[in-house]
Amino acid sequence: MFAGLIMILTLFQYESPRYLIKRGQDEKATRVMSHIRNLPMDHEYVVREITAIQAAHQEELEATMGAGPIGILKEMFLIPSNLYRLYLTLMAQILSQWSGAGSITLYAPDLFSLLGITGDEESLLVTAIFGIVKLVAAIICALFLVDVIGRKRSLLIGISLQAISMIYVAGFLTAVPELGVVDDYHLLQSKKGASRGAIAMIYISGFGWALGWNSMQYLLTAELFPLRIRALATSLAMTFHFANQYGNSRAVPNMLLPTGDGGISPKGTFWFFAVVTVIGGLWVWVSVPETAGRTLESMDRLFALPWYRIGLYGNRDAAERDLVLDAAAGKQVEAEVGTAEHVEVQGDSSRV
Repeated sequence: MFAGLIMILTLFQYESPRYLIKRGQDEKATRVMSHIRNLPMDHEYVVREITAIQAAHQEELEATMGAGPIGILKEMFLIPSNLYRLYLTLMAQILSQWSGAGSITLYAPDLFSLLGITGDEESLLVTAIFGIVKLVAAIICALFLVDVIGRKRSLLIGISLQAISMIYVAGFLTAVPELGVVDDYHLLQSKKGASRGAIAMIYISGFGWALGWNSMQYLLTAELFPLRIRALATSLAMTFHFANQYGNSRAVPNMLLPTGDGGISPKGTFWFFAVVTVIGGLWVWVSVPETAGRTLESMDRLFALPWYRIGLYGNRDAAERDLVLDAAAGKQVEAEVGTAEHVEVQGDSSRV
């Protein structure tokens, strides 16, 4: 149903201005940009954006001298800044998939039963509520929070919520190691409160997932790459995404098995998720720059620093460079306007 809606709505979408410029349709690209920004085609903002896209596309062509597929591969793997972007997207796919949130969604009825929910109807009800919580959280985060808070900050907050949740659930299963290991084990009444807390933490992890990895693994992949290698790089990243998703979905049932049966037990599984989530948070803090509010053409300025400084200082350095470039562009515009006015006055004088 959703795939059908997306297919129908795609027919009413405008083509990307960057793609149109890549195809040599500059006038159509300007028309589309004018519609997107709700400004006239000759407005300064529209002209500046189109000019920036054209300049970036020309630089990419000159850098590869118009080479074909081999040139694209060389640009993606041999240029350090592009290789770092590819590293960011692939690591984001690994850390997001193995943080456990996808597994909770996939095996929700079994995991809720593991945490003390008894009866098929109750298990399905709790699972349905979890699905609603994730859907509402995803909509709220995508429409209202991600662009306001910023990419990196949203990711760190979401990962923090997810880490707290995973640590609580892992601690609960450590305190009651018989759950999921001993057949026909019934949770003691004194542990019911902690069990309900673990279920609440699963819901919180769903919200953290919606705010963090679930949004960012796609946004970062879409925003990081320059135009020329964007299609191939994002395709590679999404292939990696689904490969990890498949591997995770096959591994988790075996991980949940008792250690005597070759697994790492439920508590070991959730401790594994907790550790991966914490590692993911540290990695994001050190390695991932803030990309909110940046055009694809200005993204190169984020990666001008050495790789080990990009996540911590890349955005600040890029902002300083932006100020310098904006000031230079402003002076250039003033000079061009002054020259045009001078020529116009001279023309009027000659006619007199």
